[in-house]
Amino acid sequence: MSLNPKLFAHGMPAPFLNELFVFASDGIEFQIDNIPRLGEVQTKGTIYLSNIRMVFVAKNPRDNFIAFDIPLLFVHGEKLNQPIFFCKNISGYVNPVIPANANEDSIIPHSFKIMFKECDCEAFIPLVFKLIGKVRRRYRRSRAKHRVDPLHEATKTPVDEMTRYAYVDPNDSTSIFLQLQPTPKSRLGCRMNQSQPTAETSI
Repeated sequence: MSLNPKLFAHGMPAPFLNELFVFASDGIEFQIDNIPRLGEVQTKGTIYLSNIRMVFVAKNPRDNFIAFDIPLLFVHGEKLNQPIFFCKNISGYVNPVIPANANEDSIIPHSFKIMFKECDCEAFIPLVFKLIGKVRRRYRRSRAKHRVDPLHEATKTPVDEMTRYAYVDPNDSTSIFLQLQPTPKSRLGCRMNQSQPTAETSI
């Protein structure tokens, strides 16, 4: 994980080399613990999903909490919760990224919850779980072949094939990114309806 990862001026995450952002969903309420000087934080904003990580960007940053990224490989204990009297949410844990020579016994994972209070999530939720599963399988295969670069392996996840067949509700606020990825000057995505996609661009 990383507190306050690099963002473009318009608020979208700056991608790593070979990183592909797939979805973004507004109207998210995000909860995370063990934040330095703040402890537990709960705030609203936008969640972005790539083939490597999820990135939450706060709508109204507070103190030193602007954004938080969750590497898919370091997520564990994830589950979809569908309570009767509350919104759907994804909960789980994410381990902090530590130096290779650090003591793993000292790792304190962050507990997180992604709550879909003001948006639909029928496209976002299944893709999150599929991507986590694919990243894990690729990492296990890379370790078996004595390759230990999880970021390199994660970038090979075939997200384009997964999104091609994703069903998107016309009322869902999720954005599906096209082949052009976020840049410092533009935001390019598409909102899907039942007939055909319409590109939306804002600068």
